[in-house]
Amino acid sequence: MATFLYRLGRFSFRRRRLVALLWVAVLAACAFAAAKAPDAAEDGFSMPGTESQRAFDLLDQRFPGGNSNSADARIVFVAPKGQKVTAGANKAAVERIVADVAGGSQVKGALNPFDMAGAVSKDGTTAYSTISYDARSTDLTDATTKALENAAEDGRKAGLTVELGGSALQPEAGHGGRTELIGVAAAAVVLLITFGSLAAAGLPLLTAIVGIGVGVASIVAIGMSTTTTTLALMLGLAVGIDYALFIVSRYRTERTEGHSAEEAVARAVGTAGSAVVFAGLTVVIALAGLSVVGIPILTKMGLAAASTVVIAVLVAMTLLPALLGFFQKAVLPRTERRARGRQRTKGGMDSKDAEPNMGTRWARFVVRRPLAVLVLGVLGLGLLSVPALDLQLGMPGDESQPTSTTKRRAYDALAEGFGPGFNGPLTVVIDAKGSDDPKAAAAQAAKELSTTDGVVAVTPPAFNKAGDTALFTAVPATGPSSAATTDLVHTIRDEARGLESRTGASMLVTGTTAVNIDVSQKVNDALVPYLALVVGLAFLLLMIVFRSLLVPLKAALGFLLSVAAAFGTIVAVFQWGWLADALGVEQTGPVMSMMPIFLIGVVFGLAMDYEVFLVTRMREAYVHGERPDEAIVTGFRHSARVVVAAAVIMIAVFAGFIGMSEAMVKMMGAGLASAVFFDAFVVRMTIVPAVLALLGDRAWWLPGWLGKFVPRVDVEGEKLSHGAPVAARPQTEPDPVRV
Repeated sequence: MATFLYRLGRFSFRRRRLVALLWVAVLAACAFAAAKAPDAAEDGFSMPGTESQRAFDLLDQRFPGGNSNSADARIVFVAPKGQKVTAGANKAAVERIVADVAGGSQVKGALNPFDMAGAVSKDGTTAYSTISYDARSTDLTDATTKALENAAEDGRKAGLTVELGGSALQPEAGHGGRTELIGVAAAAVVLLITFGSLAAAGLPLLTAIVGIGVGVASIVAIGMSTTTTTLALMLGLAVGIDYALFIVSRYRTERTEGHSAEEAVARAVGTAGSAVVFAGLTVVIALAGLSVVGIPILTKMGLAAASTVVIAVLVAMTLLPALLGFFQKAVLPRTERRARGRQRTKGGMDSKDAEPNMGTRWARFVVRRPLAVLVLGVLGLGLLSVPALDLQLGMPGDESQPTSTTKRRAYDALAEGFGPGFNGPLTVVIDAKGSDDPKAAAAQAAKELSTTDGVVAVTPPAFNKAGDTALFTAVPATGPSSAATTDLVHTIRDEARGLESRTGASMLVTGTTAVNIDVSQKVNDALVPYLALVVGLAFLLLMIVFRSLLVPLKAALGFLLSVAAAFGTIVAVFQWGWLADALGVEQTGPVMSMMPIFLIGVVFGLAMDYEVFLVTRMREAYVHGERPDEAIVTGFRHSARVVVAAAVIMIAVFAGFIGMSEAMVKMMGAGLASAVFFDAFVVRMTIVPAVLALLGDRAWWLPGWLGKFVPRVDVEGEKLSHGAPVAARPQTEPDPVRV
């Protein structure tokens, strides 16, 4: 591995103009394809194998012509305090507004609340009108959405409180672009402090931007959604900067040891690049493994992010060495540029004689007190993990929107006027094709359902043209994210078996609330197989990298501590409400159903990044003859600063997504930022050296019989230490400005 990458790095350095032009061409081609691609379709929550999905499929089959993808809107009217919407002037205003909206060119129908049963609250203060359109929300014209907004404004002028909900409303803009720029700016500052050189700080940013440009443009070109693009951008930017940071740092180290620019680039790619390749593989394994869950949107998110990570690795292995050829001296600190000639005359500076830095001092502190440090680190993360015991899963709806949005205010008004369950109705489908009397079977189902505890209202059954399938709505007494509603869905599904045995008709429960419950169940069922697959494959990969059994085991256990503490943080903030105002969390509630498994995948990959970056340098020192405690200190001397910088950059990038309005992305950003903090600073920088110090030589133990089967990939570049595979051709270092 090291030899191959050494040659690849040297080739990219020598043919830097060709390599740079090739990447520019690839970026331009992807951008052109993205510009010509049609608008991405909205992501649906299709879940094969679940009852809610079977019900949707049955509805599409038995109720042809009903386009479930068509946009809809709900206009909510609330009378002034002390008045009712049924009063003369208020009623006239409501009817006028509904009639105006009904005249729209894309409107299929607009229901007058006074002609529709149950559309006016019992106390007469609240009413709603449902508007259906003949187009998808993405196909609605500006005139159509503007007419809806104007209608609401007319109602407000008439003295009513009018709010809007439904898919016809486009998501209100958040601060995503601004917060992403803040994350990039923070990364630039960290890089500048770390390297002390504008060129060295700029190269990781430049290569990361190229990587995410190619990755995101490719995703857009093949028609994936905005959510998928956002998450790929989040990960691509973070790992792109980190991978380049690690290689640039190793290049600078090789230069201080007296190597020429070409040799330093080749050695940096051969050693640090090997760690980057294996770190990238662990991330790809974790993200691609999301496909085992069986939820299509989660599979798309994982594969899109994994492809962006692969591109980031390719950029670091080829484009970065080429760019280093253009900035051979500029990436070095000013003091090293001045002293480089003197050091080269003296034959370079031995890394063992290097002046101790903060990483050296910290490693020596941990090595002297490994047991105490280990106990404190484990106890601290264990304490932070306690809130995770109260983890509740759900899917974010309008209740998670900021109170400044009309969708959230419409949600609250309906909950107050009609009860909390009104916002999460259950759609019940009766398949009476096998029944002798379909109408009697549907009537019996509706009657039994109306007497079920937790159901406050049931609409009359509506049959299809063939008369063999009925559809009605059941309104729970509790909100869509309530545990009681989940129990109610399970109760209704249990009762369905009795109905089928008596009447021959089957009953299926679906709707948004039931879909969210099925998502949570499916994710929970897939969690253990997913963990086994990802951890098992990564364990084998790390065993190959480090030729050890205990180091991969330690890496996996450390990951579990990190992710548990991250879940504890998420529960404390998004479920309990700690620091919710500071982070802009408008509504506390259950954690997004897909969050646990996706966070596990991403955090596992990132945790292995830090493990490989830090421990590879320790392994390299150990293989070259240093004692275990010396190897730990050497690893920290060379890698601690880089790992800390990489972690701070990732935290800044991920934290930038907390400012986005989409609850899913906000929660993901907060979860990833906290997980990176715990993993980098507590697990990898504290617990890992403590464990290695306690294990000593045993940390690198591999049974002899197993060693015969484990391939030697030479990640630590042992062959390179005995001389380059091919003698490096001396090359005059040109002035960077003229190259």
